[in-house]
Amino acid sequence: MDRELKAAIDRFPGRREAIMDFAARNDDFRSICSDLADAEAALRRCRESKAASHSQLADEYRELSEALASEIETALDAAALALSPKLHQATS
Repeated sequence: MDRELKAAIDRFPGRREAIMDFAARNDDFRSICSDLADAEAALRRCRESKAASHSQLADEYRELSEALASEIETALDAAALALSPKLHQATS
């Protein structure tokens, strides 16, 4: 599994296949997943650091991670809705 998709899959394990499928056909979505992986890696480094200045930085990375996760979820929901009418038409 790609490192850039792992963070999204770890956040949304029940949507693993949807994440992998959508990332394979949408570079923008894949980029958001990569950004999430980077933000979460930076958050881990901040948490491991003993420097007091990293506390505020950790908060910022946490907020960024949450915003990216929300964006991923919204994109997955939109992709599922876009596929839903096509699936319905194919079975009718």
